[in-house]
Amino acid sequence: MKIVLDAMGGDFGPAPNVEAAVQTAREFGYEIVLVGRQELVRPLLVQHNTANLHLPIVHASEVIEMHEHPAQAVKTKKNSSMVMGMQLVKNGDADAFVTMGNTGGALAAALFNLGRIRGIHRPALAAAYPTMKGWSLLLDVGANTDVKPDYLVQFALMGSIYAEKVMNVRNPRVALISNGEEETKGSQIVQDAHPLLKAAPINFTGNAEGRDLPAGNADVFVTDGFTGNVILKLSEGMKTMVEDLLRNAFMSSAQGKVAGLLSRDIIRGAMKKRLDYEEVGGAPLLGVDGVVIIGHGRSKARAIRSAMLRAAEAVDRGVVDAIEKGLEALPKTSTSESRVPSAN
Repeated sequence: MKIVLDAMGGDFGPAPNVEAAVQTAREFGYEIVLVGRQELVRPLLVQHNTANLHLPIVHASEVIEMHEHPAQAVKTKKNSSMVMGMQLVKNGDADAFVTMGNTGGALAAALFNLGRIRGIHRPALAAAYPTMKGWSLLLDVGANTDVKPDYLVQFALMGSIYAEKVMNVRNPRVALISNGEEETKGSQIVQDAHPLLKAAPINFTGNAEGRDLPAGNADVFVTDGFTGNVILKLSEGMKTMVEDLLRNAFMSSAQGKVAGLLSRDIIRGAMKKRLDYEEVGGAPLLGVDGVVIIGHGRSKARAIRSAMLRAAEAVDRGVVDAIEKGLEALPKTSTSESRVPSAN
């Protein structure tokens, strides 16, 4: 297994990336290719015991920063860690690419260098979503703000395949996010997608409302990238709000402080079990012709290690080939898209 890691990606620079690469190479025997500025990466690498580990450095003089316009940066920064890393996968010199960097930049770099799986209209970014029953998959969460009905069908197929092969869910339940359970509810695009999803070779369970996500009433939730991103960011904000409310409640009185001390470890343990994004690591970019995992910018070494494990699982279990074969079973529709979309 040979995984390319964007050593420059994330809010904390190359240090956590190097640490995660060493840990993963030592624990699993993978070859982790660190792509980034050699003068920054090498001094960090020599601080670790790397005997018998495969940790080559590929020098990339440029970095796609978080504030840059993704498509423009990818086009102008040919020597960036993202572009050079994607090229290694495209050329068959590596099996997967992992980054904690600019999400839009990763999407653009993947589209321009790896391209889409033949037949895929648009790739989708899929995020693991914490529920009362474990984890569900939510897609799209930001790659496509505007969609067509058959895009949603392809998202559903890709999400179902990933959930089965990587998340180990047998016959995943797939639901379409709407503002009501009835087939007649939702936008025109949602209503048009509903019969297509019923005819698709997936375990489609119908429409789902927002409350069905935290309840875990499906294994895969499908929506457009605008709605999915709002759901994701709203959920992150709600998590912070609940934590602050609990903290303020416990600190408001002497009794509260005692109760907080007694229950702190229980609450932390329960929330960590359900909401620990570091265990998930990153979101797969499904639909591009290669395995790409995009993590959160604030990721530390543990989360980056998890992202590389998700990449290895996707490679081992043939997710890209499975999506390509799965497309053959989809009923043909009139909507097609040959143009590579711009990444914003």
